[in-house]
This record gives sequence, structure tokens and C-alpha cells, in this order.
Amino acid sequence: MKRFHLNLSLMTPGHFRHAWRLPHADPLSYLDIDYFQRLAWIAENAKIDAVFLGDGPALGGEIEEAPGTGLDPLILLGNLAAITTNLGVVITSSTTYNSPYNLARRFQALDHVTKGRSAVNIVTTGTPAAAANFGLTEHPEKQARYRRAHEFLEVVTRLWDGWEPDAIIADKKSGRFADPARIHRTDHAGEYFSVAGPLPVRTGPQGRPVVVQAGGSEGGLALAGRFADVVFTVAQTQSKAIAFRKDIRRRAAAAGRHPDDVKISLGVVVLVSATEEEARRREQELYATLPIERLTAVLIQNLGLPDGKFGPDDPISAKDLPDTLPGGAFSAGFSASTRALIAEGPRTPRELVQRGAGGAGHRLLVGSARQVADDLQSWFEAGTADGFTVMPADTAVDLENFANLVVPILQERGLFQPDYGHPTLRGRLGLPLGEPSRRGCRRSPHSISGGATPQFCPPSQAFQALHATGHRTEQGTQP
Repeated sequence: MKRFHLNLSLMTPGHFRHAWRLPHADPLSYLDIDYFQRLAWIAENAKIDAVFLGDGPALGGEIEEAPGTGLDPLILLGNLAAITTNLGVVITSSTTYNSPYNLARRFQALDHVTKGRSAVNIVTTGTPAAAANFGLTEHPEKQARYRRAHEFLEVVTRLWDGWEPDAIIADKKSGRFADPARIHRTDHAGEYFSVAGPLPVRTGPQGRPVVVQAGGSEGGLALAGRFADVVFTVAQTQSKAIAFRKDIRRRAAAAGRHPDDVKISLGVVVLVSATEEEARRREQELYATLPIERLTAVLIQNLGLPDGKFGPDDPISAKDLPDTLPGGAFSAGFSASTRALIAEGPRTPRELVQRGAGGAGHRLLVGSARQVADDLQSWFEAGTADGFTVMPADTAVDLENFANLVVPILQERGLFQPDYGHPTLRGRLGLPLGEPSRRGCRRSPHSISGGATPQFCPPSQAFQALHATGHRTEQGTQP
């Protein structure tokens, strides 16, 4: 039986952002490393593929009501990788407010120190407040952000590919450590970046760190088809999810890639308890924390509906929606997913906010462990995704409940791995090692020794020997 992957979001207090108001919740847990380390150990004990944390480089107005994104995810998840042995880490980084060389170097280093468990979640940043933090007078418009993102990832991937597998000789007798002819400059000059390269260290255990992408606009979809290994997406209906997966696979093929080399990870907000009765009780407690008037007003605006026309309990039907998504919508993917739900039948703003986990946008799944397992199995077997990013409704409760109650059922059914079968995150996700020869030969115009080189296509056997077998042995001996 085919298995799916599972990632766990560490968003705290949960994807119901106001869960900090519940009696058991610690409002400051989003700053507590001991709390996050405990979650990481729970995830690894359950054989979860990776943990994930969203991020944005600005503090928004939501801080008045709920914690923001919190600690820098590179620092936080780097720490969690250090205290675990197999758990992957998916770290959000902005192409709008980073440089490609620094990002490529950081994640290449992270891939080495984690022995192949690193992933970067590429975002273009939708928060205008971020611009002022980086010396800009205004936030770049969406098309410009995606042009920059395409060029950004082109540079980053070329930097990651810069070292041939046998570039390091380490010949003690001759004193020759490396062959500069096998280390290739990037020499990129484009609209946004000028980068010479190469990186100072050789390729990591995965060849390239895993690239995750989540944009649902046309620019985001094009970026995913060209570069993404994993696409994190939102869908409230199975039909929407199936159509999205088919579209991404088609785009990957059009970009010269094999469709199976890009995986769809469907976000789902999970509220799970030992019994359905207990889960439904907790659901109502979480609904009671929501500032419903404000959240429904935001949802109405993101749908492009006129202010004042709909109250929280006024049904919205498909005929009420504008023909196109509003240009100011925070997320094209969330807006499209909500529109698909309304197309199935009229919904009130209150229902939409609640079904979207308090405005998070992702589908809310509530029930007993068996009900949650049945639902994930149904969506997977329908062809909606290659796996799921589970987003706990109340992280302090639902992450542990999912790991301890739902995962064993999925393992028993053969739907999820009973143990870590591969040392790298790429291997576990069924992705090819990120060697240049798997992504098509290209001309590498310069080695650092200054001479022109022929085709940069290192042999697959050499790559496998250097980056798979050797690191598998090291992984097994990690304390």
C-alpha cells in the first residue's frame, strides 16, 4: 500500500490563534524552548517526517489579540534539529527580504549539520509592514515579488549545485585538498541579483535541501512547477484539492521535471480527542475565544464583497461573489479555497470562519482518533495529496493527541511509516537526490580555477556513494 508523508506545524498557541485564552494554556509558550523541544521529541517518537513553522519578518496588528509568529524559525528549528536524530525541519524564509547567497549558504550548512534533514519553505512575504524593516518605502507588488523569487531560486539552486561530488581529493601525500576545476562559479547577473559564487563547502547529504513552496497565485504556481519539491496547499473540498494536485504535476512536467518529483502536502487543522464528544466540547471552547465580528469582516473583505452587506450570520452564495479574486486578498489560495466551499452551497461568514479554524483558512477536522484517521485516508485515497501538514488547533493538546492517538492507527493501516526508513528528508518524501544530473545537464561557464568546463553532470554513482551510503552510516551513530 502506498504511504503518505506527515508534517506537523508547531504554530503556538495553535492554528486557532486565540487558544492562549483557554484555562490550560500558557500565553508565553511560543517563546519557551523547553516547550518546543518536548513537541519535537513527541513528533520524532511518532516517526513524523518533519516539523514546520510559518513566519513573517514583521510584527502585525494581531499582537493586540494573539501571539505573533514568535522566534526566528531558523534559530528555533535549528535547535530542534540538534536535539533529534531523524526529524526534518521546514524553515520559512522570504525571497523578498533575503539574499540568495546568504540563504543558500545557511541551508547548505544546515543540511550538513543535520545530516540531510533540512528544508526551506520559500515565501515572497505578503505583509506590507515588512518593507520598512528592510529599508524600503513600500512593499513590492506581487508580480515583482514573484519575478524576484524566480531569479532568487535560480541563483540558490545553482549555488547548491556548484561542487561536483569528487571535488574534494584530500590527498595527504601530495598535499592537494580539492580540485578547483570541479568547483563552479555561478556568475549570475540578472534583474535583481549579481552573485559570483561558489559556496565555501561542498554539496550536502541531500544534494539540495528540500524546497517547499506555498503560493496559490499564478506566480506562486509557476514557481512551484519550476522549483518546488513540496507544495504546501489549502483546500476545503476534495475536488479543489484534486484539481490543484493535477495542475502542479502538469506544471512540473512542462518545466521538464517528472511529475512525481513534486509532492503535495495538504494543510489540515486537526482537533482530536479520545472521543468525538470530547472533541466537540473542545471545539466549542475554541470557537468561544474568537473575535468573530472582526474575523468575519476580514473574510468578507478577502472575498471581495462590499462592506456592510453581510453580517456574521447572513448566508453568502456563489452568485454573490465577484467574478475574480480581489487584488487585495491576503492569500489567493485561501480565497480560492473558500470560494470553492461556497460553490457547494450557501455559507454564513461565521460558518466559514469556524470551518477555516478561526480564519486560518485551512480545513478544520474535528473528531476522535479513528474519525481523523478515516478522514485523512479518504482524502489521500481520493488523490488530493501526497501527504498532509497537520496543523494542531490547540498545539499544547492536539499535537500530542495526534501523535499518540492518530498516528498508530495510520501505521496499523499501512498508510504511514512505522519507522524512519531513510536518513534524509528527501529520501523519506520519495524525492530524488538533488544532484544536477537529475535536473538536466547545464553548461557551467567557469570553474574557480578560471577555465571553461564541459557539461556539469557528475556521475550518479559517485553522488550516491558520497551522499547516501556514507551519511546513512553516520546517521546511525548520531547520539
